[in-house]
Amino acid sequence: MATANDTASQRPEWWRDAVIYQVYPRSFADGNGDGVGDLAGVRERLPYLAELGVDALWFSPWYASPQADAGYDVADYRSIDPMFGDLAEAGALIEEAHRLGLRIVVDVVPNHVSDQHVWFREAREAGPGAEARDLFWFRPGRGPCGELPPNDWQSVFGGPAWTRVPDPDGSPGEWYLHLFAPEQPDLNWNNPKVREEHESVLRFWFDLGADGVRIDSATMPAKDPELPDFDPASPPVPHPYIDRDDVHAIYRSWRAVAADYTPPRALIGEVWLADPVRFAHYLRPDEMHTAFNFDYLNSPWEPAALRGCIDATLDAHASVGAAPTWVLSNHDVTRHVTRYGRADSSYGHALRQHGTRTDLVLGTRRARAALLLALALPGGHYIYQGEELGLGEVEDIPAELRQDPIFHRTGGADIGRDGCRVPLPWSGQEPPFGFSPPGASAPPWLPQPADWADSTAEAQSGRPGSMLRFYRTALALRRAEAGLHDERFAWLPADDPGVLAFERAEGFVCVANLSSAPAPLPADTAVVLASDPAVDEESFAVPPDTTVWLRRT
Repeated sequence: MATANDTASQRPEWWRDAVIYQVYPRSFADGNGDGVGDLAGVRERLPYLAELGVDALWFSPWYASPQADAGYDVADYRSIDPMFGDLAEAGALIEEAHRLGLRIVVDVVPNHVSDQHVWFREAREAGPGAEARDLFWFRPGRGPCGELPPNDWQSVFGGPAWTRVPDPDGSPGEWYLHLFAPEQPDLNWNNPKVREEHESVLRFWFDLGADGVRIDSATMPAKDPELPDFDPASPPVPHPYIDRDDVHAIYRSWRAVAADYTPPRALIGEVWLADPVRFAHYLRPDEMHTAFNFDYLNSPWEPAALRGCIDATLDAHASVGAAPTWVLSNHDVTRHVTRYGRADSSYGHALRQHGTRTDLVLGTRRARAALLLALALPGGHYIYQGEELGLGEVEDIPAELRQDPIFHRTGGADIGRDGCRVPLPWSGQEPPFGFSPPGASAPPWLPQPADWADSTAEAQSGRPGSMLRFYRTALALRRAEAGLHDERFAWLPADDPGVLAFERAEGFVCVANLSSAPAPLPADTAVVLASDPAVDEESFAVPPDTTVWLRRT
C-alpha cells in the first residue's frame, strides 16, 4: 500500500508543499449506523486516504457542540462531540494516521463560541456589568427602552448581528453580538482571559499529537471597540471587524506557541481578503505559516484571470517568504465540477448560482485539467473530500431536509452550503452507498442522489480513467517529481493567450489549454500525465480544457 509523501509529510516545514485533504466528519463515513459520519468511520478509511496519496488531513470541527452551525459553534474545545466519538478515539485516530504517514490538522474558531459554552451561560446568568459579560460583546440597546440593536451590523448568515437577552429578573436586557448565527456569540479578544484560553487550547491539541490548526474566519476576531454603524456597500478603512491591524497580535502569540514544539506546529488561516498585500500580512515570519488562497478558488476557468491570480499569489507570498496554497473546493463553496460546467465559472458567496444550467461533462473535464494545473504550481494543495470522486453539487435537496443556517436565516433566498456536504458514496448500488454500515438504523443526515452508484469509491477503483484513479496517479507523480518540490517557477511563451504554460525545476513543464482550439506541445518534451486520457506520447497537441504534464527530453 502507498503511504503519504515522504518528501512533504515528514519535513519540519511539511506544509510548504503538502497535499492536505479536508475531512468534513459528518459526511465522510458513518461507523455506527446513525446516519452521521464519525471518527470510527474515518479510522476505517484511513488506508484509503493514505493510498490516495495525501500528506495530511484537516478535520472540520469535531468538538462538543449543539451543531447549530455544523460544529462551528464550539461548546467545549477539550472534548469530542458524542455524535463523532470521544477524546480517546480522537487520540487513537491521530496515532493511526501518524503510523500511515498522515499528519493531522484540527479546526480552531477564534471569533466565537457556542451559546452553550460555559462562559456564555455564565455571562447570561450574571447580568449587566458582570465580569463574565466582558468575555463577549454585551451592550445596551438603542431606543427609549433599549429595544433596538446597539448598531446596524448584519450577520454573515443574514439578519441583524445582535440578539437581546432577558435580565436575571426576566425583563428585557442587553444585546450580544454574533457576526454569524445567534447561537455563536462573538468573543471579546480585548479580554486577556480569551487569549489565555485559546493558547491553552492550542497546547492541548498539540500535546495530543495534532500537527497544526486551521484558523476559521481568521480576519474577524478583532473589533472596533466603539462598534460604529457603517454602510456595508462602502465600509470605512479600517473596517470595524474585518482585517483590523490588532488582529495580528493574536497570531503572533499563537506562532510562539506553535514554535515551542519540535517540529513546529503549523498555523493555517482561513483568510478571505481581496487585497494580496493585506493577505500577506498574515503570513509574516512571526504569524501564520500559510493560508487558503480563496482568490484562486473564486477565479473563473479563464486564462487571464487564472494567470493574474497566480502571479499575484506568488508575488504576495514571496514578499514574506511564505508558501502559497491552491484550493478548488471546500465545505463552504459550490463544488468545482459544477462551477466549471457553468457559463460563469467563478464563485462568490453573494452569488452561489444554484439552479443555473450546468454541463457536468464539461465541468468534469475542466475539473481534471484544473487539478493538474493546481498540483503543478509551487506550494501546498488542498483537496475537499469527494472531489477525488468527481462529485458535483447536490442542488435538489428538499427544503424540509436542509440543515444550513444560511438557508433558514435567509428564508431560502440563499440556498446555503448543504449541496457540497452530502455524505460520500463508498460502495453499492443505492443509498447510503456504503456511507453507513449494512443494516444502519438511520438514513444519511442529508439525502444522497439515487444515481451515485457509478461515483462510489468502489466503482471508480476498478474503472480505468475514473476520477479517483486519476487523482491517485496525479498525486503519486507529484510525490515522485523532484521538480514539484522546488519553489522555482517561470512562465513559458505561448502563441495563444488561452494557454498557460510554465516550467518548474528539473525540466518539469505544465501546459494548460483553456482555449477553444488545440494547442501545440512544446518541442523536446515527453508526456508525463494528461487530464485527457487520449493525450499520450504520440500526441502533438493539447485539446481544449486539458492540462498536460511534460518532462524535457
